[in-house]
Amino acid sequence: MTAPSRDDALAPAPGLDGALEALWGTPRGWGRLAAVNHTIIGRRFIVTAFVFFAIGGLLAMLIRAQLATPGNAFLDPGAYNQIFTMHGTVMMFLFAIPMFEGLAVYLLPKMLGARDLAFPRLGAYGYWCYLFGGTLVVSALVMGVAPDSGWFMYTPLSSRPYSPGINADIWLIGITFVEVSAIAAAVEIVVSVLRVRTAGMALHRMPIFAWYLLVTAGMMLVGFPPLILGSILLELERAFGWPFFDPVRGGDPLLWQHLFWLFGHPEVYIIFLPAAGVVSTVLPVFARHRLVGYNWIVVSIVAMAFLSFGLWVHHMFAVGIPHLALGFFSAASMLVAIPTAVQIFAWIGTLLRGRPVFRLPMLFICGFFFIFVAGGLTGVMLAVVPFDWQVHDTHFVVAHLHYVLIGGFIFPMMAGAYYWLPHFTGRMPVHHLGTASFWLVFVGFNLTFLPMHLTGLLGMPRRVYTYAPGLGWDGLNLLSSVASFVMAIGFALFVVDILLQRRFGRPASADPWGAGTLEWAMPLPPPSYNFASQPALGEAAQPGQALAGPALAASMAAGEQHLGITRNGWRETLGVDAVTGRPDQVLLLPGPTFLPLWAAVATGVFFVSALFKLYLLALAGAAAVLVLVILWLWSMGSRHDMPIVPIGLGQSVPSAPADRRSPLRGALVFTLVADASFFASLAFGQAFLWVIAPNWPPPAFMAPAPILAGLAAGGLGAAAVAARIAIGARRPQPWLAVSAAGAALALAALAATIGLRLPPPATHAYAAAATALAAYAAFHAALALVAAGYSWARCRAGYVSPSRDLALHNTGLLAGYAGATGLVVLAMLHGLPLLAAP
Repeated sequence: MTAPSRDDALAPAPGLDGALEALWGTPRGWGRLAAVNHTIIGRRFIVTAFVFFAIGGLLAMLIRAQLATPGNAFLDPGAYNQIFTMHGTVMMFLFAIPMFEGLAVYLLPKMLGARDLAFPRLGAYGYWCYLFGGTLVVSALVMGVAPDSGWFMYTPLSSRPYSPGINADIWLIGITFVEVSAIAAAVEIVVSVLRVRTAGMALHRMPIFAWYLLVTAGMMLVGFPPLILGSILLELERAFGWPFFDPVRGGDPLLWQHLFWLFGHPEVYIIFLPAAGVVSTVLPVFARHRLVGYNWIVVSIVAMAFLSFGLWVHHMFAVGIPHLALGFFSAASMLVAIPTAVQIFAWIGTLLRGRPVFRLPMLFICGFFFIFVAGGLTGVMLAVVPFDWQVHDTHFVVAHLHYVLIGGFIFPMMAGAYYWLPHFTGRMPVHHLGTASFWLVFVGFNLTFLPMHLTGLLGMPRRVYTYAPGLGWDGLNLLSSVASFVMAIGFALFVVDILLQRRFGRPASADPWGAGTLEWAMPLPPPSYNFASQPALGEAAQPGQALAGPALAASMAAGEQHLGITRNGWRETLGVDAVTGRPDQVLLLPGPTFLPLWAAVATGVFFVSALFKLYLLALAGAAAVLVLVILWLWSMGSRHDMPIVPIGLGQSVPSAPADRRSPLRGALVFTLVADASFFASLAFGQAFLWVIAPNWPPPAFMAPAPILAGLAAGGLGAAAVAARIAIGARRPQPWLAVSAAGAALALAALAATIGLRLPPPATHAYAAAATALAAYAAFHAALALVAAGYSWARCRAGYVSPSRDLALHNTGLLAGYAGATGLVVLAMLHGLPLLAAP
């Protein structure tokens, strides 16, 4: 009698597979549009990102065809500007970040030993927003009205006088639409990593890839809101004449650069860190040694994230920054090389201590080492202010950017694609076409961008559509253009290889690379529920080591670990303590639903209507989003206390707690973190103009209104205090009514501030900035009002009790945030004028 193979050992116990598949499966046909399963959503993100990557690559080929020879008439200036802008926009916003999001959505639950992410419907909503927003931006290219001011959209070039058409509006509104998806993904990733893991996976024993994704998602929550704010302010200027960036009326074009690069430089590390996470995951498998320096890498990731937010002026050395600031930001730009070097030395140490096996994924990792280190060295060169002044806005910067982003992102992602290909398709990659693809991409890339360093040093500016002959650039540009087509052939060969192997590759065995990590402890390709039972990791599991040996994998498949049963038609996964990994709840996840799709459609109605200046329709879209979100939230929870249920291995925990232990609490907290970043950027904008802009603020606009300020402050305080009292009250409905009344009073006072005290916002940047601040406070007062009404309705419907008080806690948190930010706004609108008065 032969022993069962490892493949057979990973097959779920008879009967358990069918029961779990019936619970977790997604209907065929049109029902696929209602999918919320993370495996499906992750694949959709990845495939869509690859499509946008192909579009961005075609645009790059057009750019290189135009620059191949001097005086080339292949493209006219208008078409070139659209193609140049769209290439950067597609690669930065529609490929790099969504590709990382897709990989995270697909892999995280599998790596963490969970059955899905914390908020499956939020992931589906994020995908639809990404698809609709990206389609809106790219379709503009087909219609000849694509953005043409550069992917950085510098003012005044992107302002109405110099870009009068709809082109810039498409960028501002379309990218903001896409950023909604990014914020949703960031919230989902942070909460899932912290709260949705398997039993015993303490924070310090997580897979290193989860640490990379956790830090990256946190950076997105802080780094993306400044760009969203800048896009809103510029659209307000273009649509209504609010002069935030117009120096004639008290604005300053540099405000846009500050807001853009407050996003733009952390963005570089937001792109790099997930790719570095792939390297830290894949390299130890082929080095045949656990990752060296796990703790040091975690510290370096956090340090890199922290330092990245102090580097944005790195891109503005040539705009007239004071010398002291130049020295600070130059030093910070060099300092960020230290945590990067820590990771590189850890990878080298892992190779030295192991017995490396150079399979196909390792080939791309070696290419990553060469290209990224070269790009990092030129980055240190650009951090030196005198050198930066010499090469600023030349092709040297273009070369550095591509060495960092392609070397630091594309090569690790291609390594990851071949490494996880058996997981996606159940079939193994082979060397033949993959090796040829690597060498074509590697050689083509270096012959494309290495000469750009030289053309940049010879003075060739970026963002030009042609150049005169005889400047020493001709041969180098021709070499770059020819090599770029060689690189494109390599990428095309990669796609062909993936498609052929999906169809004809040999079937993959269980854990084909011998990784021993949890994502391989399941059948390939994975079932919709991931694990027949969730493992309990012992104390012996050490950082950087394999977590799932053959015995544990077989026990999981047999349903002998946690949640190896089905009951009550529930989709169950474990929720754990964020630090210790101790199971503290069973999360009940939703099944397929069209709500995320309809919510994304309503969001699209809002953005598209705003694009075409149909503001009543835009308000209807916003109202539809609010109604759908309320329906979404209303479908959660129960009118009775959920039982404490057994989870296996002799343990029992509460099921679906509706109190502060719920991941929904964390979702609101991290959403408010992003909101606070938005508010801090808005306050920074007013402070920047106050200090930098001439004649700012005009004395005529400075009269305080103490009565309105007092009413608004009292209302905000009453709303926050009443909401807080309602949390602990036995009969909370009256206190919620008080909270709603306070929010309504604050809203009325803030509206009066906007409508009566402030002059029209189009008259001066001070009036525009003050109106934006007051509108922010009024919007959050309105949210507090809606939250109080929603909680009151939940109380009346029986969803709230002393043990089910999540709605009250979240209302109190939102009301407190609205009160705190509202008081800051009131101090800025009514207090600063008193301090600034002569």
